[in-house]
Amino acid sequence: MPQSAEKILDHAPLFREPEYRKMLAEKKLNFECPHPDEIVSDQRDFTQTWEYREKNLARKALVVNPAKACQPLGAVFAAAGFERTLSFVHGSQGCVAYYRSHLSRHFKEPAAAVSSSMTEDAAVFGGLKNMVDGLANTYQLYDPKMIAVSTTCMAEVIGDDLHSFIQNAKDEDSVPRDFDVPFAHTPAFVGSHVDGYDNMVKGILEHFWKGQERTQVEGAINIIPGFDGFCVGNNRELKRLLDVMGVSYTFIQDASDQFDTPSDGEYRMYDGGTKINEVKKALNAEATLSLQHHNTRKTLGYCEEVGQATASFHYPLGVQATDEFLMEVAAISGKEIPEAIRLERGRLVDAMADSQSWLHGKKYAIYGDPDFVHAMARFVMETGGEPTHCLATNGTSAWEADLKKLLASSPFGKAAQVWAGKDLWALRSLLFTEPVDLLIGNSYGKYLERDTGTPLIRLMFPIFDRHHHHRFALFGYQGALRVLTTILDKIFDKLDRETSETGVTDYSYDLTR
Repeated sequence: MPQSAEKILDHAPLFREPEYRKMLAEKKLNFECPHPDEIVSDQRDFTQTWEYREKNLARKALVVNPAKACQPLGAVFAAAGFERTLSFVHGSQGCVAYYRSHLSRHFKEPAAAVSSSMTEDAAVFGGLKNMVDGLANTYQLYDPKMIAVSTTCMAEVIGDDLHSFIQNAKDEDSVPRDFDVPFAHTPAFVGSHVDGYDNMVKGILEHFWKGQERTQVEGAINIIPGFDGFCVGNNRELKRLLDVMGVSYTFIQDASDQFDTPSDGEYRMYDGGTKINEVKKALNAEATLSLQHHNTRKTLGYCEEVGQATASFHYPLGVQATDEFLMEVAAISGKEIPEAIRLERGRLVDAMADSQSWLHGKKYAIYGDPDFVHAMARFVMETGGEPTHCLATNGTSAWEADLKKLLASSPFGKAAQVWAGKDLWALRSLLFTEPVDLLIGNSYGKYLERDTGTPLIRLMFPIFDRHHHHRFALFGYQGALRVLTTILDKIFDKLDRETSETGVTDYSYDLTR
């Protein structure tokens, strides 16, 4: 046997042992109806050609490895950003297990959420009883201050009416009549996680603001961060900048503490989040700023309806993006940007200049959520790089037009291609036919890295196969410095590997880069 009580092997080396290699080979031969290796190799080579690329990009009825998740995931994440709020998903247990595992694998933290446990009978007769019983159990067992209700495919296909269901549940004393139960319809078969986030945040604001009198507080600002896998680092960095400026602000949906609880002997099912009273008072803010335009369109539209000024950004990463955000904040709040922040900007610009020779002309493929791709392409061009492929599976035609306008504004973006609605299997064809130097996205890109040899930089949710990246900011000048360093490290690591063969390539294996 390859292992015993005295010799315990991890799964990676275990499956390389002769016994397992033999077992896997026999399994393939006897049960997988394998094709000859030559045919497999020929097909693999064909998928790397321009001919296959044309077929691949033309497909419409099939999606292979989309760079997006479904609406309820965004709703669950949104709910986690409010004080003692538990996400209640009207649907099956299996769906909610997916949302929880997706978040916990990325943040390395527990992700609390419950479901109405709908099964076959509820799919036929409706899920009212599940809602009534589920809300009662949630309220009694978990002691939330608010329950945020969203939906899965099952509930949406049969047309369950959340508003009436919640009212019926209150009529049957599942929860007190004055208990806060905001809701949002989040059908998983349309849109993506960013739409679910948008719908849930809008639903929560409507719950507290609708019918209330608004008294504007001059200079007060609401910040909506959007769906952000780096919220732990990003939100804290933005708070630091706003505190240095002395701005009066409220984060609408802040999950930074919920997904970064300390290990001190006390389990925190709820931690941090925007306080309910702050959400109510946020109605009176002079303006609401969204850090991700394509992530919060409905929410910003509602903020405009109640009389607030609004502005939106595309993920404030990089020099110009941070400049625009801070100048907008300064204009609304009447606060000046202090010298300390100006120095941070100067240090970032200096670092970019120091490394210019290694960054200039590098070609990138960038994929992920629409606002992240927009921001990353912009920052890449600031460093002298070329964002050759920009892909967002959940990108719209409006996003495509916005990004093309940005790319056309710089000589480094003239040759860039924007791919709205395409998936990672399409990106594989693009990388084979029009190779780039670096790939920027999430953990799912590791298979593209393996197939194409393009080094992957993980800067986008979800990151499952690396730990703690989300704890460090990408926003602001400090965040951009971290992104810059990450890109350079990947460039130098690749160069070291390519120049490490003794007597052959090591004449460029330099100590100083």
